[in-house]
Parts: sequence; C-alpha cells; structure tokens
Amino acid sequence: MGVDGAEVRYIARLARLALDDEELDVLAEELTTILEHFQSLSEVDTEGVPPAVSRLPRQGGERADVAAGSLSTEEALSGAPERDGPYYRVPGFLPEE
Repeated sequence: MGVDGAEVRYIARLARLALDDEELDVLAEELTTILEHFQSLSEVDTEGVPPAVSRLPRQGGERADVAAGSLSTEEALSGAPERDGPYYRVPGFLPEE
C-alpha cells in the first residue's frame, strides 16, 4: 500500500501547501511507512477483546439552553488591535483589483 507523488500532491493542494518535488518524494515515503504501520494493526488478533471504553464517570452532559447576557460592543472590542468604529479591522486577504 504505497502512496505516490500524485496522491501527496493532491493532499497538499487540499491543505494549500506548496511542496517541491523533493518534498513530495519524502512525504510519499513517510506516508507509505505510516500506512504500513497501520496495516500491521489489522493483523493483530482482537477476537474476544471488548471495545475500549472510558472507566471515568461521565461528567457534564447537556446543559440547559438558557439565554445569558452578552458583551457590550466596547467590551467585545476592548482587546482588538485595530478597530473601525464598532467593527474589528483585519488585514485584507483578497487581491486588490
């Protein structure tokens, strides 16, 4: 079960990673090794082994959906590095046209 460069390139594109050919080759080898280790787990005899469960008592659970007070605009923006009136100012991320 090997991972080839095309698969790594596809995964890198989904993750928005720019990888050169050398990095693609290294990652393909590393991912192949990882998958081989996981494949070896399927060979372990688990007959009669119950599913793992937590021995800790369950805490919390669901809480009531109760409306609570909210922050004022001034409180919410008090830690903002930059603001524009009642709004956060953030750096642009779209190219200017």
